[in-house]
Amino acid sequence: MTETHRPRRTRSALVSGAGIAGPAIAYWLNRYGFDVTVVEKTGTVRGGGYPIDIRGTGLEVVRRMNLLPQLRKVHVATRRVTFVDHDGGTIAALRAESLAIGADGDLEVQRGDLTEALHDAVRDSVDFVFGDSITVLDDRPDGVEVTFGGGTHRTFDVVIGADGIHSHTRRLVLGSEERFHHYLGACFAGFTLPNHLRLSHEGVLWNTPGRRAALYAAGSGRRVFGMFSFRRSDPPFDAFRTPDAQRELIAASFPDDRWEIPRMVAEMRAAEDLFFDITSQIRMSSWSQGRVALVGDAAYAPSLLTGQGTSLALVGAYVLAGELAAHADHAQAFDAYERVLRPFVTLNQELANEGDTDLFPASEHALQQRNAALRALAALPADPPRAAYSALALPDYD
Repeated sequence: MTETHRPRRTRSALVSGAGIAGPAIAYWLNRYGFDVTVVEKTGTVRGGGYPIDIRGTGLEVVRRMNLLPQLRKVHVATRRVTFVDHDGGTIAALRAESLAIGADGDLEVQRGDLTEALHDAVRDSVDFVFGDSITVLDDRPDGVEVTFGGGTHRTFDVVIGADGIHSHTRRLVLGSEERFHHYLGACFAGFTLPNHLRLSHEGVLWNTPGRRAALYAAGSGRRVFGMFSFRRSDPPFDAFRTPDAQRELIAASFPDDRWEIPRMVAEMRAAEDLFFDITSQIRMSSWSQGRVALVGDAAYAPSLLTGQGTSLALVGAYVLAGELAAHADHAQAFDAYERVLRPFVTLNQELANEGDTDLFPASEHALQQRNAALRALAALPADPPRAAYSALALPDYD
């Protein structure tokens, strides 16, 4: 049992980012008596998005937030995942639990459903500032003076960067992303498109060596989530300049006229919700400097290859807020945060090596081996959950 020392005065915290890690840490900090402000550069909490998994220790955090019943109602409950070959022929159709390598009771929800639930949990007790961002951080002995894009100035006891893998907060405090960014050799794009195949609670995955296309239906609706992913030796930084450059790169990587690829490419070109990025991890020797700390993808993005980004964000938010509540001194809190969480982060980041082989077989031989393994898996019971998912026993801070 960790002893919690309540601050003699109300401490203030600024959280940058209103995705998953941001509202999660805002919830816990508010619960421990902090005066919390969340700043988000976009105009609102973003809905929609791709399916995400909450497993192991991350699921326990959701339970402690009393959000589990609400999220169970929007559980995607994927029933089947079908792997198809270049021409669309079925390689194997598997129960979803055979692939998730999780456990009964794990959650799969659309990202927007989770962000909405987290925001709703704190919207009445935390000050949200949308459409603004931090421009200057002046870290002083008695607080952090923050200048916002709108021109206002405020001082906070601590600042938490929860603004994702391309964290602006991290760049302001610690410099270029290149110092911490580790490219894992692939790009991915996500978007929604009409449900032409009439999919229902299922996914369909198409592979050729080094490339993958996928369609996911969270329910039986008119639209599905589509994804392209492909290997590339060097990160295509030029493509980040404009959405048009991203669309051209994706289309050039999928010139095929088989299966649903032409239709998916056409829908991708017109999609208003296209999201493009590279598969990468953030690895840092320290997750804080002065009175500024990072949480979630901003500090330790594990990459989509692990399926653990959401769970790490939730667990990290819980631990960081708890240690700030347990220590009056921010430096001691940040040290304890790293001491408790880093082994868990390391174990989960290492899962990327396994996901890379499954998602992107690099050669025809590797692809055939993967396909043979899938056919065998269809006749076997699901594997036990990976130990990394539940490798951390949560401290009690209440």
